[in-house]
Amino acid sequence: MFLFSCKKSEDSPVAPASPPPTGMVLVTGGTFQMGGLVNADEQPVHAVTVSSFFLDAKEVTVAQYRASTFVTGRTMPAAPAWGWVDDNPICSVSWNDAMAYAQWAGKRLPTEAEWEYAARGGDKSAAYTYSGSNTIGDVAWYTSNSGSRTQYVGTKIPNELGVYDMSGNVWEWCADYYDAGYYALSPSTNPKGPSIGTDRVARGGSYEVTATECRVAARRGNKPTFAGITYGFRCAKDL
Repeated sequence: MFLFSCKKSEDSPVAPASPPPTGMVLVTGGTFQMGGLVNADEQPVHAVTVSSFFLDAKEVTVAQYRASTFVTGRTMPAAPAWGWVDDNPICSVSWNDAMAYAQWAGKRLPTEAEWEYAARGGDKSAAYTYSGSNTIGDVAWYTSNSGSRTQYVGTKIPNELGVYDMSGNVWEWCADYYDAGYYALSPSTNPKGPSIGTDRVARGGSYEVTATECRVAARRGNKPTFAGITYGFRCAKDL
């Protein structure tokens, strides 16, 4: 049985003396085994080192995204069938929309490697299949318990870092271009994905997919203009 482990990197930046920005957690850098054994695009499993960074503890909400539209000039997407609920994750946003929000907030989208490292629990990882548990219902809104809609962020248990909903609720856009074969060529330190491409990475699964797609290793790609009803995001920030 393959064991996935994460460890603190001696080369990672020292944690800052000041606390993380409001709503974010510190992800202390380290080295981990990235990837999985279920789908071809998760292979090969390979060692990756990421530097420390801040990450939103929760997915960006409807209320947070609405506030940004007054400055970015972007409009709210069409409301889902259940209507806009302020504390639910924003959905139906494209990668371009997510980038615009992140820039407005003084943040950025996480790289795919940062995302997976944090989802696995960073340097506190207990090697769970899902983000924070081996029992998906403890940590994720997915097809079997969501009622076919998004749910309030932060209502399931957090993972080892205190981060919520990295499995399920909405797919989360990452900064990287998507390439099914990238892992075979990936740099071992702070990979940022292919230099060119047509699709962008999304991670974590959503309220309408099965447990398999909510695993921390599962990945997919889509066009940066695609604004699917199951797509949202969270932001990262440099130290």
